[in-house]
Amino acid sequence: MCMEENSSFPDNRWLILGVMSLSLIIVMLNNVTLNVALPELSKDLKADNSQLQWILDSYALVFGGTLLVMGALGDRYGRKGALQIGLVTVAAASAWTAFFAESAEQVIAARAVMGLGAALVMPSTLSVVLVVFPSNERGKAIGIWAAMAGVGAPIGLLVGGWAVENFDWQMVFLINVPVIVIALIAGAILVPRSKDESNMPLDWTGAALSVVALGSLLYGIIEGPSLGWDDTMVLSAFVLSIVAGISFVYWQRKTEFPLLPLEFFREKKFTLGLLAIALSMFVMFSFMFMQMLHFQLIRGHSPLSAAIRFFPLPLGLMPAAANSDKLVAKFGRANVVASGLCLVSAGLLLFTLVEIDTSYYQIALTFVLLGLGMGLTMAPSTTAVMDSIPQQKAGVGSATNDASREIGGALGIAIGGSVLNQIYQSAVVVPTSLSGSEEIIKSSFPAAIRLGGELLSQGNSVGGELINSAQLAFIDGMVGSCYVAGAVAIIAAIIVKLKMPNDKGSTEEE
Repeated sequence: MCMEENSSFPDNRWLILGVMSLSLIIVMLNNVTLNVALPELSKDLKADNSQLQWILDSYALVFGGTLLVMGALGDRYGRKGALQIGLVTVAAASAWTAFFAESAEQVIAARAVMGLGAALVMPSTLSVVLVVFPSNERGKAIGIWAAMAGVGAPIGLLVGGWAVENFDWQMVFLINVPVIVIALIAGAILVPRSKDESNMPLDWTGAALSVVALGSLLYGIIEGPSLGWDDTMVLSAFVLSIVAGISFVYWQRKTEFPLLPLEFFREKKFTLGLLAIALSMFVMFSFMFMQMLHFQLIRGHSPLSAAIRFFPLPLGLMPAAANSDKLVAKFGRANVVASGLCLVSAGLLLFTLVEIDTSYYQIALTFVLLGLGMGLTMAPSTTAVMDSIPQQKAGVGSATNDASREIGGALGIAIGGSVLNQIYQSAVVVPTSLSGSEEIIKSSFPAAIRLGGELLSQGNSVGGELINSAQLAFIDGMVGSCYVAGAVAIIAAIIVKLKMPNDKGSTEEE
């Protein structure tokens, strides 16, 4: 093959990468910042638990459910336009919520609109990176992109914690706007226009089926832990997802212009790259979900203080992801990804030694190991996915990558949370005098801590017994969840090592 000339690509491509990274962080911020503001939002809007859950879930459902469609729209009509429209949508919905939202229902609707905007933004960021960088620089560029995707969640927790501690819940939404304005202006100036020049018609039937399949799957995963996995709505969602998914596959094989060409999945790098990404996000989101509770309800940290304690994770993740292309060039992709997953598993196993009084420095070491492992996993896996598809399908390829991240993260929270809750419920010991509150205590760790605190404030020593029992039971549940996540990481490492091609990435010559 001929050599790619770097001169045919934009000279300012590294600045373009900076704009894409900023846009990506905006999406990741929206995913997590609101978590720390829910107590204040609940108090101000008088939202019940179901409404609070939907404030979080409406964003995730719309975002994950429409990713493939929005990626395809970017390919068909222009990735720069999709990026800009998505950013404007997120900014407008955020500003409206901050200034005008007066009910939980309004916030839920606004969050759904934000999810739609984010689904336009995220595939566009990676597809633009793919088309503006030559093959010999693409691994480095995607590594930096993956690093930004990985640090977005911890940054989101920090920003959310700072906003809530210093202002009110509206600031969680308003803080997006000036950042988006900067990304919009920089994008308008720097980002070149690109699209699929074949002008093939959009597969609207496939688009509709993908929305139903992904949306139903995510609904079942998200609602399963709270409603129960045997709940009629949850089971119906899974059945609908399976039916829509089978119909989607059938239609993609039949139609002349498929939304997602199924031959992509015949490429091992594509399929196993998606699997590695999904499972690494499973581990990351499961772990982060547990740690926010751990830091706040066991160690007594504020949301901001808890968020700060996550930063050893990006300290490991960022350099590992940004330099993973060099390791791939030396040791091969399969070896690097499998090693990253083993590091993740090692970090989780180290965390199983944590007790109530364990030093934070030991916990920080765990975070560093997890970060290193995540960086070595996500960056080469993302490059493998994007290297496996034709450039004109960059948006759809990026959206598939993003969908695997979203599904993996949702599964991590759902399954990790379910394991934690199951062990907690069986381990917590309810004092005899509180038998009337047994159901509440066993169903909710935060509720047990709050009840214990109220009793202590009244001079009732039973409150101390309850808090101690609940904390020990939570630690047991957290350890159990870490064992599950660690096993997932090891299984993924074995599959990658055995099945993923151990290529050494793009070189100067194609």
